[in-house]
Amino acid sequence: MEAPAPLGLHTPEGTALNDKETVLTAAGLQKLQDELDELKTVHRREVNDRIRQAKEYGDLSENAEYEDAKQEQAFIEGRILKLEAMLRNARIIDESAYAADEVHLGCVVKVKDAKTGEAREFSLVGSAEADPISGRISNESPLGRALLGHKKGTLVDVATPRGIMQYKIEAINNGSAPAKKAVKKAS
Repeated sequence: MEAPAPLGLHTPEGTALNDKETVLTAAGLQKLQDELDELKTVHRREVNDRIRQAKEYGDLSENAEYEDAKQEQAFIEGRILKLEAMLRNARIIDESAYAADEVHLGCVVKVKDAKTGEAREFSLVGSAEADPISGRISNESPLGRALLGHKKGTLVDVATPRGIMQYKIEAINNGSAPAKKAVKKAS
């Protein structure tokens, strides 16, 4: 029988938090692997050196440098654990598994606000890669969830804090070329 995850590490559905699937593009996978490698090889060594130096200053109970280094070490170790879990549960987006004319993970989609005419272009990615400022929205966001599976020309209703917004899907581009940033154009 498998041991349960520690208290507080369960999702509302009852699965362990570390078991959550992480949806990534190939570039997103590489970015996480690079970050993990950097943390393990460079940052770990740097913080260990800081702790060693801080210990040389004497009394640890009043040593702010030591406390700061220990906090940084805890952060780095926590991030390493999180990245390892994400990579262990990673699912790479396979664009060939999706219909080319439908909004899907990994595509770049251009939408137009039906009310204002403002156009925006986004890459639809998993939540681990989401960066709305850079034009990368999560498939778990209200807009991402609403767009998934719809075709060009479709009007989609999106529930937002400001109420229901309606967007028309103007274009769907396949490929892993991410949107550079949110493009705002009035048409």
